[in-house]
Amino acid sequence: MSIYDVSLRDGLQNERGFVPTEQKLALLDALTGAGLRRLELTSFVSPRWVPQLADAEALAGIVGERLRAPAAPGATDPPSLSALCPNEKGLERAIGAGLREIAVFLSASESHNRRNVNRSVAESLAILGAVVPAARAAGLAVRGYVSTTWGCPYEGPVAISAVTRVAEELVRLGCYELSLGDTIGVATPRSTREVLGAVLALVPAERIALHMHDTRGTALANVLAGLDLGVREFDGSVGGLGGCPYAPGAAGNAATEDLVYMLEGMGLDTGVDLDKLVAAGDLAERLVGRPLPGKVHRAGPFRPRGA
Repeated sequence: MSIYDVSLRDGLQNERGFVPTEQKLALLDALTGAGLRRLELTSFVSPRWVPQLADAEALAGIVGERLRAPAAPGATDPPSLSALCPNEKGLERAIGAGLREIAVFLSASESHNRRNVNRSVAESLAILGAVVPAARAAGLAVRGYVSTTWGCPYEGPVAISAVTRVAEELVRLGCYELSLGDTIGVATPRSTREVLGAVLALVPAERIALHMHDTRGTALANVLAGLDLGVREFDGSVGGLGGCPYAPGAAGNAATEDLVYMLEGMGLDTGVDLDKLVAAGDLAERLVGRPLPGKVHRAGPFRPRGA
């Protein structure tokens, strides 16, 4: 069972204010201190489009220096950190920062892809056709996001055939994992099963993650549907931070605390200390200066009698 935390990238990219680099580092330390081992650090997109992540080089550079430093005796393995890269320039920046993993993204809907990156799906695939092989040749792992898998803010429902076409292309290019994104939070357990059933015909469950937004309160229900079909990796953002600048009305990601609480309560080991994770959510709330919506963040952990 694995949680892939996207607080520092997807979580912060939609905030109104800029969180300074040193505060992002403090949040990173709190998240890894809670036991999270896979995290998305930033995005190498133009700061004109995502000013909240304008310090991508600085942040990744500091973290890269940390990763290159000799490990202390008995220290645990360092966390796996990635950055979102939209093009070859972004890849160059990621390599220069010393990261060993990147993520690429593509929308299943044409309208969202054009709003997001000002390109058609076919044009984006042509760019990724250069980025992904180049990243792999440089020794980097590549994760692929399929955005608007269950619905588009501009087109409405998205055809499953559009999702499977994009998913198949990302795997063909060399992505080791696909994260299927419910960008605007419209999926239900039934539609989750329908889409996953089609994607699982092309990609094994161990190469699929779910990236659910909780806009309509169904994120955890959809995670359960994914569990039933063999998915064991789920994206989360501490406190329910998140949203997409190009998806009007999209709420935050499934809260990492809510995921951990539910999965651990089902007897599934996430390797995460929930109390420390709640403390990380408290820190995130102070950094962004607004209440965060995560349920466990608001209510706190619960310990049965005798535990």
